[in-house]
Amino acid sequence: MAILRPSSVLYCCDYNAVRSPMAEGITKKIYGSELYVQSAGVRQELEIDGFVVAVCSEIGVELSRHRARSLEEMSDWGDDLSSFDLVVALSPAAQRMALDQTRYYALRVEYWPTLDPTGMGRSREEMLSFYRQTRDQIIERIRQRFGDPQATR
Repeated sequence: MAILRPSSVLYCCDYNAVRSPMAEGITKKIYGSELYVQSAGVRQELEIDGFVVAVCSEIGVELSRHRARSLEEMSDWGDDLSSFDLVVALSPAAQRMALDQTRYYALRVEYWPTLDPTGMGRSREEMLSFYRQTRDQIIERIRQRFGDPQATR
């Protein structure tokens, strides 16, 4: 059975500082220009998490220049939610917001329950281990959902 891949995806989580930028960067690395990908948060109160930058760098995904933004800011910058084929919520708060803000649009909202690694672990290595688990969980889910790169839609 062929996987129907959208042409544009918006990932969202709570602050656009951990899970959604990971998903955005990983998707761009895997699929390149095959997919238009952005990310946003319910709120924008944090900057990119340093552990996210570190564990994504391990797999060749550069996120040090990522600027966190909220769904509201995204709209202010001209990325209208209605222009996306799929919104992927990575947290319960993001799912609620996405469903609320997209109820008048013909687009899909999917919820991918994803581990929030912030505050987990005591040592740096333990913390990195939790961030790697989140990264690997996101990679697996992306590959399951979107299939092999350059596969026919």
